[in-house]
Order: sequence, then structure tokens, then C-alpha cells
Amino acid sequence: MTGTVTIPLKEFDKLRESSSIAGKQQERVLQATKELEVFLSFVCSRQNIEPLVEEFNRQSKNSAISMENGRAKITFNNE
Repeated sequence: MTGTVTIPLKEFDKLRESSSIAGKQQERVLQATKELEVFLSFVCSRQNIEPLVEEFNRQSKNSAISMENGRAKITFNNE
């Protein structure tokens, strides 16, 4: 489908800015995910948390945690 839309320039600038903000937010979420993986790996090395991880995975709708060789990996269900 091809078409055109007319919006005020000010609104177009807000739209362009929101795209940039969304990209930065996505980067921050991915960085936080990596940091949580490190934390969970650390906790796993101190005690057995696999039953807790399994329970989390049963209840979570958006993400899952897997443990591989003592390292935690967080994946998002929509990926």
C-alpha cells in the first residue's frame, strides 16, 4: 500500500525523536539483560537456583532464563 500523510513539521520532529529514544531504550534494556545474566550466573555459582529458574519460566510471559554450564542466559519470547 502506498500513500501520503500530511502532519505538521513539529509533529514530524517529535516522531523522529521518539524513534531515537526508542532505540536508546532498547539498547539500555539489552545492557540490563546482560548485567542480570552476570548476576544470575554469580548467584547460581553460590547456590542451586535452578528450581527457582524453572518456576520463573513457568510464570513468565515475556522472557525465559536458561542455565548453560553455570551461566545464565535471558531470552525474550518474541525473539
